[in-house]
Amino acid sequence: MLKKRKIPHTYVIIFYIILIAAVMTWFIPGGEYVEKEVVSPDGTINTELEFHYSESQPQTWEVFGALFKGFVKQAGIIVFILMIGGAFWIMNQSKAIDVGIFSFLKYTKKLEKNRFLRKVGVDNILMVLIMLMFSAFGAIFGMSEETIAFIIILVPLAISMGYDSITGVAMVFVAAGLGFAGAILNPFTIGIAQGIAGIPLFSGLEYRLICWIIINIVGFVFILRYASKVKKDPQKSPVYEEDQYWRERGDKDIESIKYHTPLSGWLTYGIILAALIIFSFIYPVTEMKIGNSSADAPMIPISAVLFAITGVLTLRKSIHFFVLSLLLYTIYFLIVGVMGYGWYIMKIATLFFAMGIMAGIAMNYNPDKITNYFLDGVKDILSAAVIVGLAGGIIVILEDGQVIDTILYSLSQSMNNLGNIASVGIMYVIQSIINIIIPSGSAKAAITMPIMAPFSDLIGISRQATVMAFQFGDGFTNMITPTSGVLIGVLGVAKIPYEKWVRWITPMMIVLVILGFLLLIPTVTMNLSGF
Repeated sequence: MLKKRKIPHTYVIIFYIILIAAVMTWFIPGGEYVEKEVVSPDGTINTELEFHYSESQPQTWEVFGALFKGFVKQAGIIVFILMIGGAFWIMNQSKAIDVGIFSFLKYTKKLEKNRFLRKVGVDNILMVLIMLMFSAFGAIFGMSEETIAFIIILVPLAISMGYDSITGVAMVFVAAGLGFAGAILNPFTIGIAQGIAGIPLFSGLEYRLICWIIINIVGFVFILRYASKVKKDPQKSPVYEEDQYWRERGDKDIESIKYHTPLSGWLTYGIILAALIIFSFIYPVTEMKIGNSSADAPMIPISAVLFAITGVLTLRKSIHFFVLSLLLYTIYFLIVGVMGYGWYIMKIATLFFAMGIMAGIAMNYNPDKITNYFLDGVKDILSAAVIVGLAGGIIVILEDGQVIDTILYSLSQSMNNLGNIASVGIMYVIQSIINIIIPSGSAKAAITMPIMAPFSDLIGISRQATVMAFQFGDGFTNMITPTSGVLIGVLGVAKIPYEKWVRWITPMMIVLVILGFLLLIPTVTMNLSGF
């Protein structure tokens, strides 16, 4: 019997790539692009890049120094990831998001009293609403690891509704994955990729929103059709036997959370409201920019008024709803900050950090408890941050070896005659293949965007289109690759064998991958806003 080959740790894979990059510096001739001033017929002086071969700089022991330089090079992104991871961990400990999910499900159950909705299919409406919520979370702040916590809630719910564990996982994990691929405002993928590519943060929002809607429609239809088939005959589910565990376990008591509002919640409300009032006088009007258009609006004063009202309402209900509202206002200020004030990763990280601290104070956690929760979150996401630093070492080796420009020049020459559609398609394929090996969007952005972004300039494709190729290549295969710790964790909690999951999701993956390519075509054939 053949022994199964173990997939190396991601860190090992990254180090192997660094070694391969070092070997390449011994065989690839050195080269660099030099700026050259060109005078046009109308007298305008333009700057163009001209490639020249240069002396090679073969790398040997420098591979170890490249690890250090990689962390220095990607320091901003690394700190960004750690701060957001710590902040979200504090909020997760409050169980506020759990309470929000429970309340949402409880409210939607009231729809069954409506005859028309009952005829349309209350279950379908319920599943679409749940999937829309998780898809929005995936698209806005990159929900991924957090989905594991909801599997133990949604899988029993799906089975109690007459479906199976795959349906439960699809409503949470797949829906978040669809949103992650759509990546409307995901700071972990689009934010980092656009930052590295040197284009305005979250630009091209309009077309990404359209893509997110189309991707959701295709994905939701696939899931709903499967769920309908299982409900008609539960034994047709490929995991019918495995779901016996959940059927014997019975419904989980989702009402076990103790609802209360400590004095610290009202104190937090007062502090935040006072800050919003002050900022309303400092920034009474915000110029919101979307693509090439803009509009003035009192965004901060509006938020102050809304927070004053919703803060009282949520606190009177429970501190959990107040903390959940902090997340919603954080997302609101993320949008306002990026589109109105040009925020980048430092200010976005600060915003989420403040959210985590305020959530901890509102829950009446003492400073030590908040600190420990923050550190737990940092530990949980540390591996992703370390990968970003290690990945930076690959680019350091190629840059110090004077071969990165030679690679770009060779690629541009070899793809010159392929046309824009074929070129962006090849970029998409490359990103998808890399994602199977390294399923970290942040790491892949750090590895590929410094090469792909300038390469797109050379072949006449917008950097925004290159970011979209990265976005789709990073998003879809996360739902099938065995190197994804989140996927394996989700399947483990749901008791779904990996091979059965692959058989179920493969047709959907084929459709989504083809759809991704079709959605890339307008980025190189049409004049889209932000492209």
